This record gives sequence, C-alpha cells and structure tokens, in this order.
Amino acid sequence: MAKIVHGMGSPHVPSIGAAIDHHKEAEEYWKPFFDGIEPVRDWHKNNLPDTIILVYNDHASTFSLQTIPTFALGLADEFEPADEGYGPRPVPVVKGDPELAWHLANVLVSDEGFDLTLCNELDVDHGLTVPLSIAYNRPDAWPVKVIPLAVNMVQAPQPSVKRCYALGKAIARAVASFPGERNVAVWGTGGMSHQLQGERAGLLNVEYDAQFIEDLVNNPDSLEGLTYTELLRETGSEGVELAMWMIMRGALPLEVQEQYRFMHRPVSNTSYGVTILKNGEL
Repeated sequence: MAKIVHGMGSPHVPSIGAAIDHHKEAEEYWKPFFDGIEPVRDWHKNNLPDTIILVYNDHASTFSLQTIPTFALGLADEFEPADEGYGPRPVPVVKGDPELAWHLANVLVSDEGFDLTLCNELDVDHGLTVPLSIAYNRPDAWPVKVIPLAVNMVQAPQPSVKRCYALGKAIARAVASFPGERNVAVWGTGGMSHQLQGERAGLLNVEYDAQFIEDLVNNPDSLEGLTYTELLRETGSEGVELAMWMIMRGALPLEVQEQYRFMHRPVSNTSYGVTILKNGEL
C-alpha cells in the first residue's frame, strides 16, 4: 500500500539556489546557514521516499497574470527547470510519477471536490528546485520522483489557509487509496516572513515565524482559521506562502515526530526555518 512517511516545511529562497550553484557554501555570509542545514541533508540520505508531492508556488515562470490556477498538479514524466530570466538553474531534470499523479488527480477532483488544473507539461522554477537542493545538494540526478503541486500565492484571491489544510487531508486519503506500493513525502515550501517591496521591504518577524513552526508541529488545528490579513500583517506580502506548509501538515496525522528544526536569519532578505516531521503512526 502507499503511505505518507514524512513531511518537510522549508522556504525556497532563490538566493539559496544561487549560492549552491556557485559553490558559495563556505563564504562567511553563507556558512552558518549551510552548517544549519547539514543535518537536513544527513537525515534525507537515510530516509528517501519513492515520491515527493512538492507544494510550491510558481513565480511567473510557467503561469502569468493571464492564467492563474489556484491549484495545479503536474502529471508529466519529467519537468524541466524553468528559465527565470537568467537561464535555467544547472540542476537535474525533475522526474515525475504519472501513475500516482493521475490517481491523485482522479481522487482529488472526482471524489474530494478540488478543482485542480491538470498540467501535462510544466516547467518548474526555484520554488520547487531550491527545496530539492536544500535536501539533496548537487546530485547528478534527483534521487526521488516528484509530483509538483503549484498553489497560487501571487494574486488574490488565494486559497484560504483552511482550504489548504483540507487539501492536505484529502491528499492523505488519496495516497492511502492508491493501489500500488509507494513511500510518499509531502513538502510544503515558501515563506517565512519576508517582504520584497514597499514601505515594509525587508520585514522579518522571527518571533512569529518561530511560533508558527511550533504550532504547525504540535497544534496544527489552531492554525486552520489563520487569515491572510494576519499573515500579511505579521509576515509581509510574501510571507503568505506559509499557507502552503498547511497542505503538508494536513497530509500528516496529528501525531508526528519532529526530526529536526533549524531557524536562521537573514537568508537574503528572508527569515529561514525548516522542520522535518515523521509520520507518528508508522
């Protein structure tokens, strides 16, 4: 049977990808960050799933203001790294899992009532590739298959935190009903507090970020009613990406075992935090 074995929440800061691509890990600015994520990489070496459902938001790489899907699921055999204006990242092509992806599409649309946009072709930007680099560094090929799940975090109206949490729970039911064998992970990416423009550009709210992770791990139901007004106020215009972590958390049972947590600031102009959660029912 298929089962969800772990989840991870992590920002997908593009400068992290640039630092990895240009071998800057030992530089004074970057060393404390990369020292802090070394245990993340060590853990993932020994806990490889078959497939990751990776929740991220597209940054006008594949989608634009002409077409903005609320939830978009990648169904293809592979996904090319997107050209974000300076060429694609020098990372491996992302290999998909069409069999599981189509099962998710059928269950989530027909049975669970989520109106997904189904993508038979999808280029993936730093929102998806940076978390893979955080976990797996610079491999010749990614060691896992990936199902991209893109969420609109760019243009209002965005899916509510409650809806994201419900989607995670629906994903758990869909994975459990898959007839084949799979160890599946669900990663929620984006955030934490950061604002890239306007009068509050450079905003960091480390205390709020830390409390969010604490509640995410130990009391996720308390976050279900979180509004975008609160997220905007506390974490800035781009910090609303934290809603995607709730898809990951919804896909796991309430009982989880936290494997690692690390926070660091600043990473570029962003507060960074990561948590790895093991399914406590397995």
